[in-house]
Amino acid sequence: MELMYQSTRGGEKNVTASLAILKGLAKDGGLFMPTRIPMLDISMKQLAGKTYQETAYEVMKLFFTDFTEDELKNCINKAYDSKFDTEEIAPLTKADGMYFLELYHGSTIAFKDMALSILPHLMTTAAKKNHVKNEIVILTATSGDTGKAALAGFADVDGTRIIVFYPKGGVSRIQELQMVTQTGDNTSVVAIHGNFDDAQTGVKEIFNDKVFAQRLEEKGFQLSSANSINIGRLVPQIVYYVYAYAKLLENQEIEDGEKINITVPTGNFGNILAAYFAKQMGVPIGKLICASNDNKVLYDFFTTGTYDKNREFILTNSPSMDILISSNLERLIYLSAGCNSDVNKKLMEELSKDGRYTVTEEMSKNMKDFCGGYATEAENAAVIRKLFKDTGYVIDTHTGVAAAVYQEYKKETGDTQKTVIASTASPYKFSRSVMEAISSDDSLEHLDEFEIVDRLHKISGMDIPQAVEEIRSAAVRHNMECDKDQMKETVARILDC
Repeated sequence: MELMYQSTRGGEKNVTASLAILKGLAKDGGLFMPTRIPMLDISMKQLAGKTYQETAYEVMKLFFTDFTEDELKNCINKAYDSKFDTEEIAPLTKADGMYFLELYHGSTIAFKDMALSILPHLMTTAAKKNHVKNEIVILTATSGDTGKAALAGFADVDGTRIIVFYPKGGVSRIQELQMVTQTGDNTSVVAIHGNFDDAQTGVKEIFNDKVFAQRLEEKGFQLSSANSINIGRLVPQIVYYVYAYAKLLENQEIEDGEKINITVPTGNFGNILAAYFAKQMGVPIGKLICASNDNKVLYDFFTTGTYDKNREFILTNSPSMDILISSNLERLIYLSAGCNSDVNKKLMEELSKDGRYTVTEEMSKNMKDFCGGYATEAENAAVIRKLFKDTGYVIDTHTGVAAAVYQEYKKETGDTQKTVIASTASPYKFSRSVMEAISSDDSLEHLDEFEIVDRLHKISGMDIPQAVEEIRSAAVRHNMECDKDQMKETVARILDC
């Protein structure tokens, strides 16, 4: 039976999967959601032993029902290939009693590769299915990782252009170099004078500008998104949680049916929402532990029921989580309201107008699978240092937040269920902060980014990823900047319209 999609704000209904992927954002500003979350039609025992690609097909076929088997398998096989440096695609590593799901073995060494490797193939297939003649312009805001992964995925893909906005000074130097050295005639990168929330808000405003959309249409363009607001980003993320459970089962780390917890370092809420979808599909998952850094808007929300972005924006050493507006939370709000788009729309209007909203007690009960925690910079560094000292295993600063929050959760609750931690980036992507955590070397502040990388390699023995080696001598190709209120004009200039 074909699964259809609808807007969380009620303005669009009966939209096919391929059209929802192409649109990215609904016309009313809402996010596309399936009319139901399908159950897996294969047991976890049957999934144990399957490859990542086979698991991906078993999950995605249930959501993308207007893609043929050949179309979907073709997208999957093109996405999860030799661009990943491990055959497993998402290996599980056990260290200090925790299971780290390594989601950073793709071409840009961050978890965004897991979905953005396949999104261009889903999108170009969807364009053909829907007889799209316009050039598709991918418009994306990034807090560091989505930008490079999207640029790499869409570079030189026929019929597409991609424009990425990132906060100047709000990403790591490696993240910035990865973006500004990106090749591809259809790629553009712009640093905005503002933070990630400014970039994300600006992108949403462009999507919601009907006059501008008409202007683009007349020039043969249509906008779409590679952010996690796109359902074509969210569904592929479900796969690795299903795969992780099956892998634990295959490795005899758990019994069939045994529940596991999942801890996710969380910014825009898409990654942990994918774990929730996996649970709804029948994967035996207990608690979903939402880990925040000092920008603890989600921790406060799960603690109080009030979402309030009216607070100081703090730049941390886990910059991909430096977010005060978690866009994907809207999908959970919608679900917790019993898929009542009127309730959701009202709350989103309150967020837009006042910067805050409060959910009902009933809605809070419907979110009981989630709990929040946060880690300070010092707690983050301490857990990275201890893990390396005790086991020799190195994690990045985002994974460090998750590990610190998990250990605090375990201490507070006494919950000893086996726990998978989403390890979202290579330590080399945040090498300076990682080295500051594991080394007492005072000379670090005088070293450049690549000297730090070499020092981390020497101390840890971990191979330096190709993605880092490539940017050592790569030429800077993008040096455009703009004020946060000039984003639309910048897009128009890039597209010459």
